[in-house]
Amino acid sequence: MNALLFALTALLWGGGALATALQAGVTPAAWSVALRMALAGVLLLGYGRWRGERLYIPPRERPFIVLQGVLFFAGAFIAFYEATRRIPSGLAALVLSTSSLFAALLGRLLFGTRLSRALLAGMLCGCLGVGIIFGPGIDQLGSETLAGCLWALAAAVATAAGTVVGARNQAAGLPTLAILGWGALVGALSSAGWALASGEHWAFEPSLRYLASLLYLAVAASCVTFMLYFELVRRVGPGRAAYTLASVPLLALLLSALFEGLRLDAHIALGAAAVLAGNVLVLRR
Repeated sequence: MNALLFALTALLWGGGALATALQAGVTPAAWSVALRMALAGVLLLGYGRWRGERLYIPPRERPFIVLQGVLFFAGAFIAFYEATRRIPSGLAALVLSTSSLFAALLGRLLFGTRLSRALLAGMLCGCLGVGIIFGPGIDQLGSETLAGCLWALAAAVATAAGTVVGARNQAAGLPTLAILGWGALVGALSSAGWALASGEHWAFEPSLRYLASLLYLAVAASCVTFMLYFELVRRVGPGRAAYTLASVPLLALLLSALFEGLRLDAHIALGAAAVLAGNVLVLRR
């Protein structure tokens, strides 16, 4: 069952990387995230109400929901959107896969989660894969490409921190749909606040490409994937769950090659192989 959850999460988020890149255009990144999270939050809470689940969050737990919303549902996605506007979505997703390292370290620091040898070896392979791809030409990267890499790394750190807070919220016994629904709405408000604070004016692109990618991102790559992802967090811990993001680049890279003109050379192939090897190691118990 865990392997199936890993595969579905990676598949839906892998397609989400390209869908995120398709949102580049008229609507600023932060406003796109706000729209996505607002729609996802309403759908998640509506689904929870339809199922008759408890959606109430006790006052003492609300700061942690807000923290998860700001980190995971706003910060991580804004950073990833900014990354895909500067570098191919597959490469951005590959950098994002390093969130497993940060999640495992934070899980160890805050919750005492054990770092097994297989987990450490898997994380090392994942980081090695990223280094193989970007290392040889790092001195030739343009400012825009370098900024894209840094945005993707910021997304990895925020994803890891949000994952660890999410694990804490689930351990506190809070209902998953309530965590995700309210967290997504907090993310929507935080993203809108970020847009206003950074001077990004509201603009909406009513094109078929933008609307279709928005629906995919809000429903398949948000509602469905969030539930799968945080079920994995509950089952296997934040470090192992975050490593689903190491599988995402494999699909994202193929989609980038097909639709964004990314050339899959030897460095990318070797790096992707290292990431896949790391994923296999992390799945071992």
